[in-house]
Amino acid sequence: MSKHFIIIGGGIAGLATAISLKKLGHSVKVFESKPDILGLGAGLGLAANAMKALDYLDLAEELIPLGNMLSSLTIKDAHGIPIFQADTELVKNGTADNFSIHRKVLIKYLFDKLSTEDTEVSKKLVAVSQNDRQVEVTFSDGTQAVADYLIGCDGVGSVVRQTLLPKSTPQYAGYTCWRAITPNPNIDVQDGTEIWDQSGRFGFVPLRGNLIYWYVCINTTTENYATIKAYGIKELKSIFKDFYKEVPHIISNTADKDLIQSDILDIKPLKQFAFERILLLGDAAHATTPNMGQGACMAIEDVAVLIHELKLETDVISAFKKFERKRLKRTRSVTVKSKQVGIIAQLESPILCRIRNSFFRNLPQSFAKNQMEKLLNTNIFKA
Repeated sequence: MSKHFIIIGGGIAGLATAISLKKLGHSVKVFESKPDILGLGAGLGLAANAMKALDYLDLAEELIPLGNMLSSLTIKDAHGIPIFQADTELVKNGTADNFSIHRKVLIKYLFDKLSTEDTEVSKKLVAVSQNDRQVEVTFSDGTQAVADYLIGCDGVGSVVRQTLLPKSTPQYAGYTCWRAITPNPNIDVQDGTEIWDQSGRFGFVPLRGNLIYWYVCINTTTENYATIKAYGIKELKSIFKDFYKEVPHIISNTADKDLIQSDILDIKPLKQFAFERILLLGDAAHATTPNMGQGACMAIEDVAVLIHELKLETDVISAFKKFERKRLKRTRSVTVKSKQVGIIAQLESPILCRIRNSFFRNLPQSFAKNQMEKLLNTNIFKA
């Protein structure tokens, strides 16, 4: 039987969930708090595990021409000397490569697959309630909506999650981030690159249209937070001026107006995603730091697993619980490991940085392959 789902949040997770539920014959309504679903956005990386999940959802084939396939991510020091390389060829086995795309392009691609009546913007959630028959939501404009089920896809600051679990609030990782997209200043960039140095971290990947998506992460403390958060291109150029030449060229080619600054946040891993007729999904359920490039990937995996369970289970509440059992361990592992990688990558001590770089350079290739197998080739449909 067709059911009606309310989805809170019009990001990647919310839109992909809505598309996939409609393919199963259900009706959906996506409510987004911002006035525009397409909104702001910089670049985005989708690892091979996310591409496999998109393929399961029949969303990969049309998406691939809109972005770039990447075969590797190389971590380097400030002089451009490699520290570590994660090469998807190590675990290829017929799987898709990593993929980079402009976030706005991905959102538009998903948004265009829905009807206009499937979404509504400027709807800020303020209250959620449920009984044994339905879920009811209330918005800041005083309007309400009811449905059979609700899926919270409203991100790290999820109102749905904090209604259900008031103590689950975002936690600051200790560093803040700037992101931007800029025309390629005539440099050769084929795959993903990240530079680790005591002054900060710089990463960049190619996008379609001869564009480059780049980002930097800089540690902050209570004392210097306000000053660092206000940095623009001038300050970032000064910090990274001694990095190998591609880095200052990329920063210099960017305008202040193109910078997007945001703090790095995650949430403490939850013990529950399913709450009877309400399900948490994506960052609302397991927001993670971006150090493994798995935030959006875990959300897309979520959608694939949820749809898989709904194909097998006619009782939606049971499907929600089965989804929970399959996702808790995997998402917890990624969240914890990503936090650990961030601590290592954001080291500021010159001595510790040298020890770290030496350690990673001497890691056997078998270690990299084993770690990538666990991340990229796990069967997400098994408990």
